Amino acid sequence: MKQFSFIQRTLSFIIFIASMSLGCRKAFLGQSPSSNLLIPNSLTVFQELLDNQQVMNISPALGEISADNYYLLYPTWLSLDTKEYNAYVWAPDLYQGQGLVSDWDIPYQQVFYANTVLEGLANIQPDSTNQAGWNMLKGWALFSRAFAFYNITQIFAKPYDSATAATDLGIPIRLNPDINAKTTRATLIASYAQIFSDLNEAEKLLPAAIQVNNLNRPSKPAVQALLARIYLSVKDYTDAWKFADSVLRNYPYLLDYNSLKLTDPIPIHNNMIEILYQSNFPQPGNGNTLEGLICGGCIIDTNLIASYAPSDLRPSIYYFQESADTFILKGSYAGSIFPFTGLATDELYLVRAECSARAGLLTPALNDLDTLLSHRWKTGTFSPDSTITSAPQALDAILAERRKELAFRGLRWSDLRRLNQEGWGIILYRNIGGQRYMLSPNSDLYTMPIPPDVIQLSHIQQNPR
Repeated sequence: MKQFSFIQRTLSFIIFIASMSLGCRKAFLGQSPSSNLLIPNSLTVFQELLDNQQVMNISPALGEISADNYYLLYPTWLSLDTKEYNAYVWAPDLYQGQGLVSDWDIPYQQVFYANTVLEGLANIQPDSTNQAGWNMLKGWALFSRAFAFYNITQIFAKPYDSATAATDLGIPIRLNPDINAKTTRATLIASYAQIFSDLNEAEKLLPAAIQVNNLNRPSKPAVQALLARIYLSVKDYTDAWKFADSVLRNYPYLLDYNSLKLTDPIPIHNNMIEILYQSNFPQPGNGNTLEGLICGGCIIDTNLIASYAPSDLRPSIYYFQESADTFILKGSYAGSIFPFTGLATDELYLVRAECSARAGLLTPALNDLDTLLSHRWKTGTFSPDSTITSAPQALDAILAERRKELAFRGLRWSDLRRLNQEGWGIILYRNIGGQRYMLSPNSDLYTMPIPPDVIQLSHIQQNPR
């Protein structure tokens, strides 16, 4: 009981200070923490902080809400929170003065927790009895900070362009828990440099074995999977291939969807073999309910549904059919109705396949694509597509499968940003409330505005809309 009390008080302190550092309440700015509050100073408490999945394993949702995998019924749209309501139609004034935006606050709370752990570890000299645990915690904190920074860049910074990244505005990079440190925006190239630095160091510290009983905890394969995702997002297809290949050479496992019970409400459970690292979108009550993606008013895009072949099991696994032409979200790799945003091997097969196709390597690209699809179609029905005879054709097929496989995984928004930079010209449309809305390729609206309360308190530069 004494240990529990200590941890609870420590968590209360962290939450209190995090609120101050995030500028969630202006009144906090003139206050100092009470001297009797406990600052964490042990490996046990550091692990408790990082194991707080309600904070550390949550991803921003505004990108998914703004993407094109679904549409909303009019009454559902009207019922949404202000920022979600506006994000659905890409409104320039996203928040209408609303602050406390969880898509910004939660990732920076994760950064604060990670920085608290890293600063605390710097004051503990490890020895032979705790070196492995110390290394694990440091690598974990670095991974968590990098994942948070990356997620923030995908929502609140421009898509990465190597020609302009040195001058484009990135995100605030906070590397210590000092609540008095001035908030400034780094350049985009500096933002990514910090992310890569954190992950490169984490890769050396984390264990090689996947934490199968604690998938909220990262491992070396999880670091490499995240690096593959990030390099793909910045269009560095050589390094994306390298890290995807590094994981799959040692951990090539895929789940055969034929082994799942299609009639289960959520056929996929959160301990399934493909998962390398677990995270998900916020649950109701976290300030970003994601209502539009977890209720009957959210209808899966008809073009997306029509793109699955008759023998493909994924529609039955991912979606529930309400009527002949109406499908809603069923479940996810999170083992719940709250969509999975973590890291898994199916994504890596698609990353490696895409990068191979872009390099003109037709056979390896198709081998990876066929390996994935053979685990997704009804037994005995899948055969390779003999009409794909060139790398460009393979790339088209891989990108189509990427959307089908990774729908509602928090990746589509990032894909739209990078693909439109390459000239794919993907235009999004919404028809709702008697009006038609359009999002043009490479629009400034692909970068969300920084919340108004953050601008007011820090005076950092706002994104153009």
